[in-house]
Amino acid sequence: MTELAASPWLLPALFALVVADAFVVVLPSETLVVALGSLAESTGSPSLWAVIPIAALGAVIGDSALFRLGRRVGLDRWGWMRRGRVRAALDRTRATVRSRPAVLVFTARYIPFARIAVNLTAGASGLASRRFLPLSIAAGIGWAFYNVGIGAAFGALLRDQPLLAVGCSVVVAIVVGFTIDSIVSRWSRRRDAAPRSTG
Repeated sequence: MTELAASPWLLPALFALVVADAFVVVLPSETLVVALGSLAESTGSPSLWAVIPIAALGAVIGDSALFRLGRRVGLDRWGWMRRGRVRAALDRTRATVRSRPAVLVFTARYIPFARIAVNLTAGASGLASRRFLPLSIAAGIGWAFYNVGIGAAFGALLRDQPLLAVGCSVVVAIVVGFTIDSIVSRWSRRRDAAPRSTG
């Protein structure tokens, strides 16, 4: 475990995974960020102050790439944009991304499918880059601190058992992620149903 934590390839791999996770939701970038926060606190390597900026930078670059993709190709070009959860999320965000971009960008940073939808829709809707980028930077930094913080907390509690610290921190991060997803999905359904029930 200590050898892995000290590997010179670990932080470049983290950066690449976080960028790729903007497009491929099955890649566990949050899990890796949490795990590295735990390792950093329990073993001293890698440095917490290296993990946070690298994770944040990867998040901003990935989200900005999706924003540019949305600007260039719109929301209907490929089949994966027209199916399943991605399509439903695109439809939900299309109407609100220009009026409430801050809420959407910050919330979506913690929900994989919503992240794709919000960033693509922000680009496709014509939201100005000068408005999107500061929100993306702030959301990416907050996301990196949050995930590293969860890992570091367990790393401090279980300093003599780094493997257990990693496992516990990852489980907690996953549970919190599912909870946020559930709350936001429920809120979105209620909001979407409200006009129909009052009309």
